[in-house]
Amino acid sequence: MRDTYVLGVAMTRFGKLLDRSLKDMAYEAVWDAIRDSNIDPHDIGIAFVGNAYAGLITGQESIRGQVMLREVGLNRIPIINVENACASGSTAFYLARSAVASGQADMALALGAEKLFCDDTGKSLKALATSSDIEIEGRMGIVFAGIYAMRVRAHMARYGLTREQLAEVAVKNHDHGALNPRAQYRNRVSVEEVLNSRMIADPITLLMTCPMGDGAAAAIIGTREAAERMGKRPVRIAASVLGSFGYPDKDEPGIVARVARQAYEAAGITAADIQVAEVHDAVAPVELFLYEELGFCGPGESGRMIDEGATRLGGRLPVNTSGGLSSRGHPAGATGLAQVAEIVWQLRGEAGERQIRPAPGVGLVENGGGNVAGETAVVAIHILAA
Repeated sequence: MRDTYVLGVAMTRFGKLLDRSLKDMAYEAVWDAIRDSNIDPHDIGIAFVGNAYAGLITGQESIRGQVMLREVGLNRIPIINVENACASGSTAFYLARSAVASGQADMALALGAEKLFCDDTGKSLKALATSSDIEIEGRMGIVFAGIYAMRVRAHMARYGLTREQLAEVAVKNHDHGALNPRAQYRNRVSVEEVLNSRMIADPITLLMTCPMGDGAAAAIIGTREAAERMGKRPVRIAASVLGSFGYPDKDEPGIVARVARQAYEAAGITAADIQVAEVHDAVAPVELFLYEELGFCGPGESGRMIDEGATRLGGRLPVNTSGGLSSRGHPAGATGLAQVAEIVWQLRGEAGERQIRPAPGVGLVENGGGNVAGETAVVAIHILAA
């Protein structure tokens, strides 16, 4: 297997973009990534296009990637449509990396795009609810906020996490998002505002949840030789691992811990080597679980991490410097690639006001999607190194 590198990344602004179509957003993301990588677009040998809900929102099924890339001007190459819930973009990245690593192509495009806002909010919410087993969880009326709330309450009971610590995650991510010109929300919030916002599913309040959003993000992956020609700090894909749900008992790790262990082994590192991370904070308190599951701290120690400011900009391990899902936004199919873009910008020293200094050398992306049997249905973890 060949070494693989991220040559270029891009993302549109995320938000309620009623005047923009999937085609329009895909065009911007792909061409910005092409310009960032300084490549000839004719050298792209294969493309993977992540999207989760267009069939239910816009009615476009079957050839979503071909339709989006038609506007970009990419054709004749293999175009593979990827649908994997909120990890669709991350899965496209995983497949693009595999294509280059295996020699199937010397250069591959991963694109993620989603348009969740339409003229019917109920339609969008129903689409999002399909990312669970509709014959089981769906019939029970369980929605994702409820699933997360049950997990949060169990963790609070076991380890003594406080509501203020849950709120502090949202405060941190909004502070980071305020520095990100592409973020959906750029307003700062206080712990009191988070706790006093409308209750969604106790203890999760409105300001702890991520918004729906529209947007696109892209990455171009190539060989070492292509990376050396760029004239930028090369960013190597040290690991890219995809896993699905299991049936863990109390003595077995959950999906995030299992996939993280595989990723660390593939990269030849440990959790202690990670210097920046983007994680899937679909509701802000979940970020605390992820600190523990990714090995950034021990069981029950995540509350202390947030209290100490360890995961803020300026802390020992900044997490979600982009603002995370709760501030940057969550256009499902684009999220995983937006996370990759943030880590690449941080490793290159190109993250603007939110840049970690000195620029980190190793970053991690964790992205999840869907729910099956009480566990996240799919988790992707990528480790990038400069």
